[in-house]
Amino acid sequence: MQKRLLIIGVVWPEPKSSAAGSRMMQLIVLFLSQHYKITFATATSKTDNAYDLKSLGINEVTIQLNSSSFDDFISELQPDIVLFDRFLAEEQFGWRVSEICPKALRILDTEDLHGLRKGRAQALKAQDTFDKTYLFNDTSKREIASIYRCDISLIISEAEMQILKKDFKVDESLLHYLPFMLNEVTLIAAKKLPLFEKRQHFITIGNFLHEPNYKAVLYLKQTVWPLIKKQLPKAQLHIYGAYASQKVNQLHNEKEGFLIQGFADDVNQVMQMSKICLAPLQFGAGLKGKLVDAMQNGTPCIMSTIAAEGMFGELKPNGFIADDPQEFANKSVQLYQDEVLWVEKQQQGFKVINKRFDKELHEKAFVEVVEKLIQTLDTHRMNNFIGQMLQHQTMQSTKYMSKWIEAKNK
Repeated sequence: MQKRLLIIGVVWPEPKSSAAGSRMMQLIVLFLSQHYKITFATATSKTDNAYDLKSLGINEVTIQLNSSSFDDFISELQPDIVLFDRFLAEEQFGWRVSEICPKALRILDTEDLHGLRKGRAQALKAQDTFDKTYLFNDTSKREIASIYRCDISLIISEAEMQILKKDFKVDESLLHYLPFMLNEVTLIAAKKLPLFEKRQHFITIGNFLHEPNYKAVLYLKQTVWPLIKKQLPKAQLHIYGAYASQKVNQLHNEKEGFLIQGFADDVNQVMQMSKICLAPLQFGAGLKGKLVDAMQNGTPCIMSTIAAEGMFGELKPNGFIADDPQEFANKSVQLYQDEVLWVEKQQQGFKVINKRFDKELHEKAFVEVVEKLIQTLDTHRMNNFIGQMLQHQTMQSTKYMSKWIEAKNK
């Protein structure tokens, strides 16, 4: 009998709009290769940028929050695995999955640590040093509880693996490091990319619904870009991203060479046209899709420490890491003008993609973990007492709040 996977998403996957959308599609392709029958369910409305999952033979289902109709739906489906896309999906539907399909393997794809991102944002706003005072926020408490309630959680960054184990004391048996799973950049593919002299200008890209991306563009506009423009008067910065609001579009200034270009239908094309990618993120979490896009397309980067976190391991970056605005600008100008250095950093990016995000290697390890968990699920759960406790305590409160809302809405 064909194995069944239910993915419960907070949103529909949009691989052209966000790294999270690309990540979800990588997981979907992996499970399809393992011959799973996949159903993708979400309570949100479908957007124009959403991937057509039906084209892959995936059943698309709209579900309701705080409704027993979900119980009927999952009871009929009887999935072998339920994958929650972000902890919010697990909070909303986890207790129903646990009650109706107790034998289903529960996987949480964290995407990134939301509590980490929130804590860093709070510290930045307060102009304070980020520490455990900011890390141990309410979002982190909810997120860690969700990790304990699930059988395994997928962590995209090695840095976040360490935070979970050292700061939150989460047992390693509940965590699995699974970064982006990417195809190799072959020598043939690399040679087809535009050369240094065929490229021009700077680029930055990111979904504007994601607050760190907007703040980074604002930081470029107000602080970094004037320093670069002073040294390179003819240079332009092309800013791409889905869902640009009025506050984003009003930053557009042709005289300053600061150009808001909006949604990029083909990220590879715009990245290959550009000479340098700028990523001065001031806060955030997870792995940055813009850096992956840049490395795959042979575009060196200047990035902040936050942007580079978890990306390079012990390898050299595909550019420079700088947090001081003047140093960031100087390195940007240097890399923009020095072809030998530019080619060296480009090659380093290919090496990072091929050595750290090897699709076959990471897929194989994940499939092995899933198969082992399915075979030893009862023992695995028995060893996770905190998870059992949270299932009993926190899910009871969520359960009855949901039932109260459902009754109230009738």
